[in-house]
Amino acid sequence: MSLIKAFTGLRPVADRADDVVAPPYDVMNEAEARAMVEGRPWSFLHISHPEVDLPEGTDPYAPEVYAKGRDNLDHMVGEGVLAREDKPAYYVYRLTMGDHVQTGLMAVVSVEAYDQDRIKKHEFTRPVKEDDRVRNIDTLNAQTGPVFLVYPATAVIDSILANTTKRTPDMDVTAADGVRHELWVLSDEDTVKTLTDAFGALDALYVADGHHRSAAASRVAATRKAANANHTGEESYNYFLSVIFPHDQMQILDYNRVVKDLNGLSPETFMAQISAAFTVEPSDEPVKPAHSSEYGMYLGGQWYKLTIKPERIPQDDPVARLDVSLLQDNLIAPLLGIEDPRTDNRIDFVGGIRGLGELEKRVDSGDWQVAFSLYPTTMEALMAVADAGEVMPPKSTWFEPKLADGLVSHVLD
Repeated sequence: MSLIKAFTGLRPVADRADDVVAPPYDVMNEAEARAMVEGRPWSFLHISHPEVDLPEGTDPYAPEVYAKGRDNLDHMVGEGVLAREDKPAYYVYRLTMGDHVQTGLMAVVSVEAYDQDRIKKHEFTRPVKEDDRVRNIDTLNAQTGPVFLVYPATAVIDSILANTTKRTPDMDVTAADGVRHELWVLSDEDTVKTLTDAFGALDALYVADGHHRSAAASRVAATRKAANANHTGEESYNYFLSVIFPHDQMQILDYNRVVKDLNGLSPETFMAQISAAFTVEPSDEPVKPAHSSEYGMYLGGQWYKLTIKPERIPQDDPVARLDVSLLQDNLIAPLLGIEDPRTDNRIDFVGGIRGLGELEKRVDSGDWQVAFSLYPTTMEALMAVADAGEVMPPKSTWFEPKLADGLVSHVLD
């Protein structure tokens, strides 16, 4: 079984891409999705967020929601808004966000490789979200949200992708957030084989975003395999929709923290206790950490630069030496009493895309007492954790830009 495979994608016809392409399903709530579909009858949100076409207050996990998504998908195909490719293809996908550009390959990826941990994960999944994606895939009989994967940058692959983007794209959409999404169909059989072989030679791919989607695809494949007496391993359900980018083009932003209170400590006592593990310097400017092991802290209208003391950094543990772990293990847990940031409602997480001003706003509102800015986790650090078979702490990475939904879908024939 190939690690990756070309497929006959379902995508918007040429003049409908702007009408269809939408943000990924999991970056907005229902109210935001309802606002986004106003006046946009062909938005992919009618498939990825079908509750927008049902009465407000409908349970998003109700059977009628998934059924409505399938009805909407069938309607868009029936009206000629979405159409299948004539023959199997790969798709070169380029994202441009300001000065940042990243170019990857959209393909379907082996579920067997995922199950054997050749597709390496770094997060736990939540059952309710995984179950939701299983019902979504089963009802649509398609995978519509691609998994965001990373490959170790490889010259032959990078060169083919770069050369492909020299011609006019087959799809070119600039989304409302200013991110440009370009797509090139790549169906030349020799090039397809070269790419398939080049990816097949890689030791592993890494999940950047989409742990629930990939886990759900594995579960759907297992169920369908068990029900298929003539299973061969080449059925479309044995692969899941992905976009695979080279590791050296990734943009990971900081994922910052705000905490509601000081765990009963006065600001003076809190500051004194921090100094056991960190050097502390007041700052006249907001602190955006310049390197790993440096942090910003906003407390009482004042910014501080915190630097973890070298002896506190373990050298032989890829998880414990992450900046998010060092802050959690040396400050947030022992001083602020937040042992499990996954479940404690005294802590919240703010994506770096919102800027340091958002941290000030949260604390100045009085709803939160202290904020911390972090240096972004590197792709190399993420890969080291995945290679060790370990799991990243919650909210360690914020990838930008996000993949669009609706560019290409994988139908399970």
